[in-house]
Amino acid sequence: MTDRLTPLEIMRQLVAFPTVSRDTNLPLVDWVEEYLAAQGVTAHRYTDPDQPKAALFAHVGPWEEGAVVLSGHTDVVPVDGQPWDTDPFEVVEKNGRYFGRGTCDMKGFDALAIWALVEAHHAGVKRPLQIALSYDEEIGCTGAPPMIEAMQPVLPKGSAAIIGEPSGMRPVSGHKGGCGFDTHVQGFEVHSSLMDRGVNAVMYGAKLVDWANRMNAANQADEPQDIAALFDPPFTTVHVGMISGGTAHNITAKDCHFAMDFRVVPGEDKRAWEARYRARVAEVEAEMQAVVADTRIAITPRFDVPALEPEVGGEAEALVRGITGDNASHVVSYGTEAGQFQQAGYSAVICGPGHIAQAHQPNEYISVVEFEAGQDFMRRLVTRLGT
Repeated sequence: MTDRLTPLEIMRQLVAFPTVSRDTNLPLVDWVEEYLAAQGVTAHRYTDPDQPKAALFAHVGPWEEGAVVLSGHTDVVPVDGQPWDTDPFEVVEKNGRYFGRGTCDMKGFDALAIWALVEAHHAGVKRPLQIALSYDEEIGCTGAPPMIEAMQPVLPKGSAAIIGEPSGMRPVSGHKGGCGFDTHVQGFEVHSSLMDRGVNAVMYGAKLVDWANRMNAANQADEPQDIAALFDPPFTTVHVGMISGGTAHNITAKDCHFAMDFRVVPGEDKRAWEARYRARVAEVEAEMQAVVADTRIAITPRFDVPALEPEVGGEAEALVRGITGDNASHVVSYGTEAGQFQQAGYSAVICGPGHIAQAHQPNEYISVVEFEAGQDFMRRLVTRLGT
């Protein structure tokens, strides 16, 4: 039997795999599966039919329903163009911090979850523990739903899911939902001196970007209601982060591409926001076609992440509060697979080491203190499952 690894040793292994979302995660999945097998734990995988990626899940303890599920993702964001002081795919310890891509978001938690699963297996816990490692979280949590579906006929149904996104080890009971739409404005090229006879896709696309600005201003001006008031910012946000288009400065742009993304507070309907956007798109498209009929705006859904709704008497939240001793109410504006677990019938909460401010940054890190706090949490969890 392979020697049991420490959480730090596991994190070093995981970070060494450059599992940027655009690339495969199979070498990492292979390593985790082989390590668990060496410890006597059978892992199962869901393999994406369209790309070389897979999710991994496993169960230890009694073969019965009611497991605690530790959920994390294996993908990380790119390091392209970021000024790193160390090799991003090597864990480097200095000044009380572990530097490396994913140490915070969220291979640090993944390592702790793998360690806890092995410890629970060897301890012979009385309540089962499961691990669920997904992919493509960083591009819209698209890998978690098929993983959750694949778990159902293979493992006994878990009841409480702990999603280990960086929360400073605070129990987070709510987060915003999100949806995004790739938008392609297709115009008509003419020389810019005759621009009234053409349709400039960039300039018409700018009308939709300006609509986002106006929606944000209106949302910010409204008095936040109920759950929305807990969030920072306390309103739904509409965002365009990248835009491209055009052929030359003296030609009306034929094409313009951008993504329109929404982060929607719980209690508001994502579909209603989609309908509002589509209505504005239809208005702009009609303006374009009044000039040149053969122009259009195409919208393609890019991601759809449900909100995590605060639960009344939620099992997962109560479990985490009992371990951490934190009884305050916490919510976050970023999205996770927690809402997807919740929709699948699990009680869900977010709790993981590190802070979201370090995620995706050059010189990403998790502090040694935070990482050790995460290990202490897992140790206490395993002890609870054994009693």
